[in-house]
Amino acid sequence: MAVCEKRPTEITGFMRKLRGGSQPILIEASDGLLYVAKFSDNLQGRNLTFNESMGYELYRAYGLPVPAWKVLRLTDSFIDRHPECWFETEHSLVKPAPGLCFGSLYLGTAGARLIEILPETSYSRIRTQASFWLAWVLDICAHHADNRQALFVPDAKGQYEALFIDSGHFFGGPKGNSRPHYISSRYLDPRIYPDITARQYRGFRKVLETVDADKLWRQAAALPDAWKTASALKGFEGCLHRLSDLQQMHILLDAMIDLNGRRIGSDHCSSQNGRKPPVSVLCPGVQTGVAAPGAVSWRTGRIACGQG
Repeated sequence: MAVCEKRPTEITGFMRKLRGGSQPILIEASDGLLYVAKFSDNLQGRNLTFNESMGYELYRAYGLPVPAWKVLRLTDSFIDRHPECWFETEHSLVKPAPGLCFGSLYLGTAGARLIEILPETSYSRIRTQASFWLAWVLDICAHHADNRQALFVPDAKGQYEALFIDSGHFFGGPKGNSRPHYISSRYLDPRIYPDITARQYRGFRKVLETVDADKLWRQAAALPDAWKTASALKGFEGCLHRLSDLQQMHILLDAMIDLNGRRIGSDHCSSQNGRKPPVSVLCPGVQTGVAAPGAVSWRTGRIACGQG
């Protein structure tokens, strides 16, 4: 789906409010489809809509599966008709401002069965299981300040397709001021990260080397002006700068695999010569095997630095 269409799709119907700190709502749009909508003046921070849109485009550029999305138009009349969509605070309701908002295509239609959490015994049936490694690399480079989330879609053969969702805390978070520990953006159950074959490993490295950063900048430029705050653009620029340092990306990938207790296929020839690669390559001051304050060991599976 296009990053930014000439005519945003109008929100026409309110379905229900959804879980989450950003207080998203499920809506129907003028194209007849359902979307998960997040508002540009979200109480978590004004960078949310930029983060969601360019987080999805970043993942798509690296070949990772994400839902389609659109720019949606929120009107005054819709807001007045549906006070259920207003932001809830501890003491009152806050009316959202009309304008353009982010809409992620709702995947739970037409009888589709979506699973938020799989048991560990089902991980081997995820067709794209190895892609969780590449997703974690991108999340670290994007200073993703929340744990990695995914939805699992089963097929008739008992296999699962993983779709990566929720990038509102990319690029330093909705306010652009977070500098999270690298564990923060890992999937909560580290057992989902498999041993990878040498072929998969070479595929990750190739993807890291071939992405068109200029195209991503053009996509960012096409977003609504109100979404492009100075801190969001700065966070996005920093992410692309880190991803462009291919030597550090290769060392980081090796470090993550080592720290998670996984291995690469035996035909992989590491330039590390048996030494542990320095995880501090993108996290100055973070030593291999030592959790930062507020984080927990990757062996526990608990939240390291979650945000609502």
